[in-house]
Amino acid sequence: MSLPRPTRRPRLLIVLLLTPLLTGCFAESGAGPTEGKAGGDGTRLRVALAFPPAERLSPYGADATILTRLGVTEGLTSLDANGTAAPALAESWRREGPRRWVFTLREAEFQDGTDVTPAAVAAALTHATRAKPAPAALTGVTLTAEAEGDHAVRVTTRAPDPVLPLRLSSPGLAVLAPKAYRAKGGVDPVGTGTGPFELTKVTGSTAATLDRYDDHWGGRAQAAGLDVRFVADGTARANALRTGDADIAEAIPVAQAATLDADTRRETATTRTTSLLLNSASGPFASAGLRAAARAAVDTSALAKGVYEGHADAGSGIYGPAVTWAAAGRVQPVGRAEAKRPDGTAVTLATYDNRPELPEVAQVLKQQLEKAGFAVRLVVRDYSRLEGDALAGKFDAFVLARNTLVDTGDPVAVLASDHTCDGGYNIARLCDTGVDRAVAEAEATADTGKRQHAALAAEARILGTDAVVPLVHQRMITGVGAGVKGVRLDPYERVLVGTGTRR
Repeated sequence: MSLPRPTRRPRLLIVLLLTPLLTGCFAESGAGPTEGKAGGDGTRLRVALAFPPAERLSPYGADATILTRLGVTEGLTSLDANGTAAPALAESWRREGPRRWVFTLREAEFQDGTDVTPAAVAAALTHATRAKPAPAALTGVTLTAEAEGDHAVRVTTRAPDPVLPLRLSSPGLAVLAPKAYRAKGGVDPVGTGTGPFELTKVTGSTAATLDRYDDHWGGRAQAAGLDVRFVADGTARANALRTGDADIAEAIPVAQAATLDADTRRETATTRTTSLLLNSASGPFASAGLRAAARAAVDTSALAKGVYEGHADAGSGIYGPAVTWAAAGRVQPVGRAEAKRPDGTAVTLATYDNRPELPEVAQVLKQQLEKAGFAVRLVVRDYSRLEGDALAGKFDAFVLARNTLVDTGDPVAVLASDHTCDGGYNIARLCDTGVDRAVAEAEATADTGKRQHAALAAEARILGTDAVVPLVHQRMITGVGAGVKGVRLDPYERVLVGTGTRR
């Protein structure tokens, strides 16, 4: 016989009404006043995603955003409309000293029916700190988490961390039920999240099934569930929307945008920058002079106007125009080397086809580099078959589309994870003492305005190495079927469906 569960405090049904963010593009498509309320049994939604799971839906790597976009997982905090930390599983928090924060938990349950307790949250964060490789949000950060009474968690960092609440909003720091961490060979998100949709079945890297989780703390989702297909081919995603086989299709290729009815296209300015990353640790681009030659060969305006057909802006830095404070304070790159003549230097340029514009970008870059005197071999694969080789430095150059604020919402985080000696996602394999020093100074700055200024100073150092060549700043095109409402259009690309998404 099971014992009756303790009486629970009344739940507060919280709705996060998202208003325009950055350039005014963080909004819900067709969201109405019933967001977050029960609305009958609803219908299931068919969703076509661009990226198949690369790490068996581990919450600690690139797959973490798949889980948040589908409403499976949540962290202690989230990002609000202004890009600041907002309540999620934690309803409030306070700073008790330079290194200590206390987060008060809301009343919530995991999808397996167990309570979200301080002990469970502390254990989840502890597992994240032990993950190999570490989640990008924890690059350069050491923290410990402990239960604090019946309703709170104390998080202590080795060094002062003024943006810890932002950091804990990262998809890679989602909180799962204790049984998720008992899985052999990884963390199992099936039936162990806290979001409005419960992952019930994963079919390899091709499909997933999600059912509505009726006891979500924020209210009952209006859709009965999600039937998800991972479709790497962008034309196929657009065709699925056009023929009615999909209700929502992410990352519609610009070449396919014109084939969709105007009322089924949603274009969102994003914080995603496509860059050319040059392997600065080995191979020909270990030479700063050859990196400078490659950077000088690139015509970014041709990419924005040609490949992206005007649905992108020419690269201006690591942070693009959607990050409104960056343009006004940007400084010139520091310490650039003089370009050397390539004289037929052979290089391997790689990219992935999950984002259909990237192979075309790489093809144009190949032509531009060859015109400058390089001999270029092009490699294109699915991202899941490419990431390991890219991180291991097996390519000389790599074209990557990266959301610069996705890991924490903090502008410094992407600099630490992608461009420092100990960075966990350092595809350019950059290790420069001046860069590390500038990033460390930015990480130690608490005041928001001063932190942004320090981030731009670090950006100038990074661009000065020519290991990173910003190409374009992307706008995202999402396909939304007729009658579908409440799709969440997010420049951070962390969310896509929510409690109010319905058909």
